[in-house]
Amino acid sequence: MNEQSNDRIRVSDDERRESPRVSMRFLVRRADTADMFESREGNLSLGGFAWFGAALPVGSKVEVRFTLPGSIDEFLLRGEVLNVGHGSKGSSAHARFLELPVEAEMRIARYLDDLELAESNPRGGA
Repeated sequence: MNEQSNDRIRVSDDERRESPRVSMRFLVRRADTADMFESREGNLSLGGFAWFGAALPVGSKVEVRFTLPGSIDEFLLRGEVLNVGHGSKGSSAHARFLELPVEAEMRIARYLDDLELAESNPRGGA
């Protein structure tokens, strides 16, 4: 279950793992710096995001910018790197959202739900 306080949401570990992941392009940088945002391929889930290339160390705070397809509104959110991996696509970092505003969580959840529904019903009806 989600824990709310002051219009912020904390997604539980179980909810984060169960959330579908969708491919997306992000702009990522180390938080609280004047560094340029770097464009990265990755994936989005309800509780966080992952990206390939230039992984930051575990525990690093990051800022991420992205726009959901079909929207003009850009998200600017903070995250914390939970783990770093090295695979066939090179380095990757997985981060959870920090202090995710309720409105942002709801919009991300709606987008993921809509995609999941479209995939389960590709013809739009019976």
